[in-house]
Amino acid sequence: MKVAFPLTRIFDRSSTVFVLLLATSAIAVPLLNLLVPAASPFHISSYLVALFGKYLCYAILALSIDLIWGYCGILSLGHGAFFALGGYAMGMYMMRQIGTRGVYANPILPDFMVFLNWPELPVYWYGFQYFAYALLMVILVPGVLAFVFGWFAFRSRVTGVYLSIITQAMTFALLLAFFRNDMGLGGNNGMTDFKDILGFSVQADGTRAVLCFASALALAIFLVISGAVVGSRFGKALTAVRDAESRMRFLGYRVEGYKLFVFVLSAAMAGVAGALYVPQVGIINPSEFSPGNSIEAVLWVAVGGRGTLIGPVIGAFIVNFGKTWLTGALPEVWLFALGAMFIAVTLFLPRGVVGLWSQIRTRGATRKARVPA
Repeated sequence: MKVAFPLTRIFDRSSTVFVLLLATSAIAVPLLNLLVPAASPFHISSYLVALFGKYLCYAILALSIDLIWGYCGILSLGHGAFFALGGYAMGMYMMRQIGTRGVYANPILPDFMVFLNWPELPVYWYGFQYFAYALLMVILVPGVLAFVFGWFAFRSRVTGVYLSIITQAMTFALLLAFFRNDMGLGGNNGMTDFKDILGFSVQADGTRAVLCFASALALAIFLVISGAVVGSRFGKALTAVRDAESRMRFLGYRVEGYKLFVFVLSAAMAGVAGALYVPQVGIINPSEFSPGNSIEAVLWVAVGGRGTLIGPVIGAFIVNFGKTWLTGALPEVWLFALGAMFIAVTLFLPRGVVGLWSQIRTRGATRKARVPA
């Protein structure tokens, strides 16, 4: 009797291999940074570890968008808001850990509050000195916002481009709100100068390696969760909602419930991505709410291939690696180069990079079938 590997019940063979490679990289990259001498050609610098960790966070964000766009047909142009809210929740925890080590040495108030003459800590900052509470807020705040937004939007049957515009308007509204100093969240400067997380210095190589590993682990977990969701009967109903929403309503399905569940799950994933992103880059400010960031994340999904799970992950790595390389090698033309890449993908790779590989395999199989025995 053939025994299936547990992951093959969720993914196909290529996806299973990708998840295993991701798990291997999550272990290998930190070890090559911490255990291999700097003079060795196999050594990975702390800069590359942090860069890899940042790309992993972007990949989680892309996966969260693919879950709603690729499998449910909800094109959100505001998912950067959930990413930023998760980042702010983690930033608030890390600011509470600074204490007397800040510029003004106030044991309770962050430096920006002392500078702005805040008399006391706002109520919504209470509890963020505890990591467990902050972790809860990382998931709860984006999830609650997504639930409230989705409840009204989906019950009102707002779909298509109208929903995309509303999500972008939500993100822009949050951008303007977080720019205000009276929000008590750092205003336009945001939060920075973090010292440690869980008692470990955020600048230490070991901490960066652990954060990178945690990002890869979170991505692998979310890939498994997403695979389980889309491979279930619930996932089949999601795909049917994407392809024929009116017919699903006619058959008696509560389409709003399906959309709301996957939208909240996607928002929570984006929040976790933002929380892992902040300690690795060392700053969080209102620019993360920029509508352009959300649009760029959608492009990662398109480049990789929406509706494939692993496609958005690959797309996030390809686009951001290209962005990193081009900003250093060709700073004057990198925006044009990225724009050309997006246009080329739209015209010649409508199913993304993963779709190209599927087309090559299909053509190869077709040619073999035409060859006479």
